[in-house]
Amino acid sequence: MSFPTRTQVWRVKNSPAESVVLDFSDNATFALTEEPLPHLEDGEMLVENVYFSNDPVQRSMIQKDVLEESLCFAPVREGDVVISYSIARILAIDSNTSSGFKVDDLVFCMTGGWRRYAVVKANSSACLPLMVPENVPITAALGLFGMSGYTAYYGLKDILKLKEGDSLIVSGAAGAVGNIVVQYAKNVIKAKTVIAIAGSENKCKWLKEIGADIALNYKADTFPQDLHDATPDLVDAFFDNVGGFILDLAITRIKRFGRIAACGSISGYDKDVGKPTMGTTWPEVTTKRLAIQGFSALDFMFPPDGSNRVATEGFPDIASAFQRGDVTLEHAEEIVEVPFTDVPRVWGMLFTGSNSGKLVTKLKPSA
Repeated sequence: MSFPTRTQVWRVKNSPAESVVLDFSDNATFALTEEPLPHLEDGEMLVENVYFSNDPVQRSMIQKDVLEESLCFAPVREGDVVISYSIARILAIDSNTSSGFKVDDLVFCMTGGWRRYAVVKANSSACLPLMVPENVPITAALGLFGMSGYTAYYGLKDILKLKEGDSLIVSGAAGAVGNIVVQYAKNVIKAKTVIAIAGSENKCKWLKEIGADIALNYKADTFPQDLHDATPDLVDAFFDNVGGFILDLAITRIKRFGRIAACGSISGYDKDVGKPTMGTTWPEVTTKRLAIQGFSALDFMFPPDGSNRVATEGFPDIASAFQRGDVTLEHAEEIVEVPFTDVPRVWGMLFTGSNSGKLVTKLKPSA
């Protein structure tokens, strides 16, 4: 059997200071190259990427002149391969490698990046076995049973410490993390009231179908008043995926000693980068004694004590919720099949609000 010796690769061409440019012009953010594959060495394997995860954090990693200490992952500079989680198929393993993997296995790959083919380490620093329940699509390893699901789970459990009877606002509620937060908070934790915020009436309708008590369209002219009317008694907690003016407004609708999980700030990732978008309601953080904590799910998945909370808590709890029907994948995945040349275009959908749930790129087979 012959194996590929070259691969297509997407690298950062021009680090964006503001919005990304997703074309093939001189100003394009990314450049498509074709490069030779290195020979397999001890402890390595050749994989073919099949699915790519699309995540807002990738945008912050390529920001022009971003400081490493400002990120939870290493920055991706001009000339670097774009980093992405993926589901990959093992094509070959070095004969001297003992890893537990075998040819044709599908694995969760953390280091392949935007490459069609990649040579990666055959160990847990690079690849992990897919961890999804039986009869669940493998793409859920990038969403509900991947970083999106565990971000929602640990954000609710460890950061907000949400409990039965609490009330919650969720921004970016129709996104990969947000929709899981809505479902888990309402259907598993039994929150009294879950208020979901999204960017279209169709998204709001879907969110009410999966658990939200109230769903508000932030693009409506009446949104500030709608949020006020939806929270007459204020809320206990806010799971924020967006930042910006929605965070400004939400601060005014949280009870004294309330909690905010700062999960993301996608409103400022790809436009108005570095420009202040909040602050008018910041004094209420002090007067209400609000607790705000930023976090990464990785802090809790694999803590410094060496334990594996995914295996002991996260996965079994989410799997049980899924089996009971408390959490669904229906309409919560958007899988877009494209040739490798269109990988950046699909990723760019994250910043236009055109998708719901987890956005996954499926690569068309090589010609």
